[in-house]
Amino acid sequence: MSSITLHPAAQDLLFREARTAHTFTSEPVTEEQVQAIYDLVKYAPTAYNQSPLRIALVRSAEARERLAQHMDEGNRPKISAAPLVAILAADNEFHEELPALLPHFPQAKDVVFADRPVREESALLNATLQAAYFILGVRAAGLAAGPMTGFDFPGVQKEFLDDDHTPLMVVNIGRPGAAAWHARSPRLAYDEVVTTV
Repeated sequence: MSSITLHPAAQDLLFREARTAHTFTSEPVTEEQVQAIYDLVKYAPTAYNQSPLRIALVRSAEARERLAQHMDEGNRPKISAAPLVAILAADNEFHEELPALLPHFPQAKDVVFADRPVREESALLNATLQAAYFILGVRAAGLAAGPMTGFDFPGVQKEFLDDDHTPLMVVNIGRPGAAAWHARSPRLAYDEVVTTV
């Protein structure tokens, strides 16, 4: 009997067979698909239920061109070819939502997160967690994700966000195309990672 309850096919879909996609088909990614992904991954945990991830969907050709100008050269063609591109960012003013998100401790907004540096550190960690959940949600929807951090972070922030939002990654989303994957890279073994004290 397996120690993992999740069906092996689902394990493959989310982890073993999933890889970063580098090419995509032309099949569109709909608003309904993105909403279904978000409606699934929003339940994954963050500290204080702060939920600082913000997602900017880049759909128009004009917006893609603006984004491509801030991407590393090798990532520019991927922006043009993906059916959908998302900019994932951390909202450094997430604390404004805490009275609604944390009704049993609404004063956390002022008691824990009054100082901007504290918020920025927490938003970075927790929005990055949510970005990982988002990628798994894309896979759960039967789509592929191509996350990228090779871009001009201040440029993307200025072009698409504001001073209260810190870009984390750009993610191409869609059905995998021809030769979408590189060969699976090695992973560390259990004994190389886990210690018991």
